Amino acid sequence: MLNISGIQEGYVLDHIKAGMSLRIYHDLKLDKLTKGTVAIIMNAVSNKMGTKDIIKVECPVDAIDLDILGYIDHNITVNIIKDDKIIEKRALTLPKEIRNVIKCKNPRCITSIEQELDQVFFLSDPATETYRCKYCETAYNK
Repeated sequence: MLNISGIQEGYVLDHIKAGMSLRIYHDLKLDKLTKGTVAIIMNAVSNKMGTKDIIKVECPVDAIDLDILGYIDHNITVNIIKDDKIIEKRALTLPKEIRNVIKCKNPRCITSIEQELDQVFFLSDPATETYRCKYCETAYNK
C-alpha cells in the first residue's frame, strides 16, 4: 500500500498526462526548492484519464510559477493547500508570455549568441497555441 502524508501548505497537481510529471518537475525547478517536500506519483489509475501522474509539493504557495504549467498542459488541475485543506482549485490558461521553458530554434537569434539572455516567448495565436520569440519572431507550436 502506498502512503503519502498530507501537506500543510503547497500544491497538489492532478490530472497530469501519464509520463509528464518529470518534465514538470524540472520545468518548475522543483529540484531547486530549498525547503519543502515533493512527491511524484506516476501512472496512477484514473477513471477520467485511464492513467495519470500526480505531484504533491509542500512549499510556500508563491514559490511556483503556474504559468509554466499552463504552457505545458492547461488541463492540469491545481489544488492549493493551506492548513491541510484545499482552499482553492485554480484553472490554468495558456500564458501570454513564458520565460526559459522553450529555446528559440533560430540559429541566428540573439539568444543563440548571448547565452545569458532569457528565452522569452509570447503567445501570438491562442487557437493554434503558437508562441513567437520576443527577439526574432520565430514561431514555435506546441
